[in-house]
Amino acid sequence: MMINIKKDKVGIPNRKRSLAKEIANQKYLMILLLPSLIYYIIFRYVPMYGLIIAFKDYDFMSGIMGSPWVGLKYFKEFLQGPYFGRLIRNTLKISITNLIFSFPLPIIFALLLNELKNQRLKKLTQTVSYLPHFLSVVVVVGLLKQLLSPTSGVVNKVISTVTGGDTINFFMEQNWFLPMYVSSGIWQELGYSAIIYISAIAGIDPALYEAATVDGAGRWRRIWNITLPSILPTISILLILKLGSLLEVGYEKVLLMYNPSIYKVSDVISTYVYRAGVQNANYSFGTAVGLLNSIVAVILIVISNKVSDKLSGNGLW
Repeated sequence: MMINIKKDKVGIPNRKRSLAKEIANQKYLMILLLPSLIYYIIFRYVPMYGLIIAFKDYDFMSGIMGSPWVGLKYFKEFLQGPYFGRLIRNTLKISITNLIFSFPLPIIFALLLNELKNQRLKKLTQTVSYLPHFLSVVVVVGLLKQLLSPTSGVVNKVISTVTGGDTINFFMEQNWFLPMYVSSGIWQELGYSAIIYISAIAGIDPALYEAATVDGAGRWRRIWNITLPSILPTISILLILKLGSLLEVGYEKVLLMYNPSIYKVSDVISTYVYRAGVQNANYSFGTAVGLLNSIVAVILIVISNKVSDKLSGNGLW
């Protein structure tokens, strides 16, 4: 009987160990995790204290706690404002168009790279495709303005030479804003976004390809039946994260590209928050809009995660 008791004590599963003991056993991993944990605590969680100014009429001199409460005043002001419909329409239009064109292309690019047998050409292609990611948005928009300039731009010179017609002022035309925004984003992020898919493809067991080749499967059949199903969990998770950020269009690039003549199609939630909250020093209003945006993002992530989990069995949790 005593022997059985000792065995039971020895056989206690790891999940019943104390948290302190687990941390002690994984102390080196905890040390590696510590810088990231400190970063998120300082720059992500501590600033969340300031979200309460969304429910206050914030005054710099009175401070956060000394400012009077106004409840949902600024949320209602945004939802009932004259620009709400235009902001939502432009934000969704840009985000959905960007999702449709920019999400599948890195997957296709990774699949094509995987099929390259020449290793030197493969590495060169990867390096060249990564480089635009490290360019500043200011540089990218500057290149666009140089290339599409109505007076000295290469594109307009080609248009005038081939067609003999007038040049196009791309940055003043409403119809050209969305194509320029999306295409420049694809050029800048295509190679870098493909890295995670390339890594997922590299983890596929080569024996699967060998067996398929023996069975007579061609290149496209191997891609369709082996590569794509193997990286489907990665695709699902990244798609969920993309859907969660549908209302988040970076204001930096839009601010650099737009002007009063194209406000109608280029003004988005983030640029409106920048103008109303930062330039006009209405910090409570800007915080309220940002908080509302984040709440919608969380709802979209939860919904897309449930849909993905039901359809493919893959999700974030």
